[in-house]
Amino acid sequence: MYRERGVGSKSEVTSGDQKRINEVLDELLERFSPSTSRAAGINGKDRSSSSSLLAAAKDSRCASVTAPISKNSNASDVLPATRNANNQGRWGRGRWQQSYQNDRGPDLLPPPGRYPPRHNFGYGNRFQNGRHDERLVSEMKLSKSEETLSRKCIAFPEPCEIACYSRVEGGEVYFDDRSLRLFKRHITEDVGADLNEGIGSVCFGNFLACIRNKIIPLQDIHFVTFRNNLNKILATAYIRHEPWEMGVHKRNGVIYLDVHELPQRPQSDLDRRRCYVGYCFESLATEDPRRADGEGIHHVDANVEFCSVIKTKLGAHRILMGAEIDCCDSTNDGNRFYVELKTSCEIQSFLAGVPYIVIGFRDDAGRLVRTERIRTEDISQRIGMKKYWQGGVCLAFADELLGWLYGTVKEDENYILKFARPFNRLELLQAQSCPDVITSHLELL
Repeated sequence: MYRERGVGSKSEVTSGDQKRINEVLDELLERFSPSTSRAAGINGKDRSSSSSLLAAAKDSRCASVTAPISKNSNASDVLPATRNANNQGRWGRGRWQQSYQNDRGPDLLPPPGRYPPRHNFGYGNRFQNGRHDERLVSEMKLSKSEETLSRKCIAFPEPCEIACYSRVEGGEVYFDDRSLRLFKRHITEDVGADLNEGIGSVCFGNFLACIRNKIIPLQDIHFVTFRNNLNKILATAYIRHEPWEMGVHKRNGVIYLDVHELPQRPQSDLDRRRCYVGYCFESLATEDPRRADGEGIHHVDANVEFCSVIKTKLGAHRILMGAEIDCCDSTNDGNRFYVELKTSCEIQSFLAGVPYIVIGFRDDAGRLVRTERIRTEDISQRIGMKKYWQGGVCLAFADELLGWLYGTVKEDENYILKFARPFNRLELLQAQSCPDVITSHLELL
C-alpha cells in the first residue's frame, strides 16, 4: 500500500537515515565512555571490558537500530535517563536562585518573598468611617445575609393600645382622642382634587407625659421609643444607604430611644410640594366639620396630631411605643379601628397594628388620580411575591439589634446609636448628656 503511494517500504532505511542514526549512536557511546561516564560499573579498573563493549556496539550499530522494539521492552533499556546540566544540587536548582542562567528572557513572576501591599482591597481607611472615633463603645457588623435572617422566626404579636394623647393647633396636649379624625368614606368623590391647594402655610416629651398621666408601669418594659425609631431599625435590613442615628439612654433597666434629626439637604420646591401633598391628602380624606361639602382644602396644620401609646413585643423584647395615627373608622357594630392615609406605602402601619391603609395616587402635578384601600397584611404579601423584601427578615434583624443593644449599654449611661457611611456596621458611641425631657420624666415618676 505504501509503495503504490510513492512512499516506499515501511522497513526500508535510506542512506540519509542511516547516517543520522550513526551520529546519534556515536554521541551516546561517547557519553558512556570511561573518561566521562559516572555510571555504576564503568570505572578505571575495568577499562578493557568497557573497550570491548564499545567495539561490539559499533559493529552492531546497524542491527540495533533496525531491530524492532518489543512492546514489553523498557525505554530505559534503549536510551539513558535524561540529565539536567543545570541541576547540580541535591534538590535541584530553581529559577529563583542567583546562579541560575536563564536564556529564555526576563522572568514573568517576581522572586518569592514578602507579598506586596493589597492597596486597601478589604483593609484600611477606605472601608472605615474615616478617622477613629474615641467615643466608640461597641459595634454591630452587618454581616448576616438575607437568607440567614429569613431562617429565624421572630414572634410579633398584635400590638395593644393602652393610652393615647392629642395635640391641638395651639400646641396644648390633652390625654384623650380629641384630635383623632374620622375617615371620610366617600373619598373617591374627591378624585381630581388639587393637593397643592393651600400650600405655604412629634414630640418625645408629650409621649413621656402621657405615660406618667396614665400611670403606665415600666417594670416589665425593655424599650420606650417612638415608632419612627423602629421604622429605621427594621428598614435597615434592606436599606443600606440612608444614614440615621438615635439617642440611647438606660434608666432603671429601661432603654429610652430618643429621636435624632440629621441635617437634611436643602429641599427644592418640588420636594416641599411633595411633602405638603401628604398632609393635604390627610385633610381631604377625613371629616372636617369646618369644611362644607365641595369646599376646597384649607388650613392644613401639620402640628395637629393624635398619638396612640402601644404595648407590643418583638421576640423577647417588650416595647412601649408611641405612634401617630391619621384617622379612624368603625365597623357596622360600632368597633373602632385605625386607618393610615399615605401617598406611599410604609412599614410603620405594620408596627402599630393598623389594619387598613388608604393610599392616594397622584400625578406629577399633585392632582389626586385615584384611591385604594388595602389591608396592611396584604402589603407584605404583595411585596413578598415581587421579592422586594420579607417582613420576617426585618423582624429578625431588629431582634438581633435590640438584643445586642440591651446587652451592651450600661445603667445610667448615655449613648448614640449611629448608622453612617460606609454602611457596613452600626456604631454605639458614648454621649455626654441625657435630654432634659427624659431627665424631667424620671424625676416626675
